[in-house]
Amino acid sequence: MKKLMLAAATLALTAGMGLAAPVRIASEGAYPPYNLVNDAGELDGFDIAVGNEICKRAELECVWVKNDWDSILPNLKSSNYDAIMAGMSITDERKAEIDFTQNYFPPAASAYAALSADANIGEGAVVAAQTATIQAGHVAESGATLLEFATPDETVAAVRNGEAEAVFADKDFLEPAVNESNGELAWVGEDVPLGGGIGVGVRQSDTELRDKMNAALTAMKEDGTLNGLIEKWFAEGAVYFGPNGEAVDKAGAKITAVAE
Repeated sequence: MKKLMLAAATLALTAGMGLAAPVRIASEGAYPPYNLVNDAGELDGFDIAVGNEICKRAELECVWVKNDWDSILPNLKSSNYDAIMAGMSITDERKAEIDFTQNYFPPAASAYAALSADANIGEGAVVAAQTATIQAGHVAESGATLLEFATPDETVAAVRNGEAEAVFADKDFLEPAVNESNGELAWVGEDVPLGGGIGVGVRQSDTELRDKMNAALTAMKEDGTLNGLIEKWFAEGAVYFGPNGEAVDKAGAKITAVAE
């Protein structure tokens, strides 16, 4: 009888392990090349490529969840999923609500784009940015009037239709729009590196998940995998990780970020 009970307990434990819930990772799917929806209707992009490699190395079963940006952080806190990989910058404000892994993309350049290279982006200007982003916070403190939109595409459209004089966003996101605009859009001013890079957002209580992901990210930095994914998904002029984890350009020159 004892052997029968032991066998039943073992079977129950094994079944429970097999039915363990996968790690659910949310992404926006609207901020290429960080995240997008491909022709097959699936989440794709740099965030997803990095996330899949993290899950493989950490031996985690992961599934992807598409979620709009404006509710992506509240839904993590409400346990609708377990992690966020959506081009989310690590900031002190966000760290008061959630936890982050180490960064998987270094502090990168943000930039202004407008219909003219001499457009006003300072005092008195109206500048579009996506709501609840590090760029929106920067515009709000710059003296310009911030015009917020729920999606990044709407910020660019606001410049084209005259609602805003300029848009401020990650340069990697704006670059295709500027380069493919046939001169309609132009860069304004200097690039502005912001924040502490992009990390995986997790609940503050999920320390085990954070630590597993951090171990995978450390290995990916050390063996060059992370820089290889940056090379694949980003255009010339992308930011890479140096030997000590610092942000460098392709030639290895150090890039200094602006704290936010």
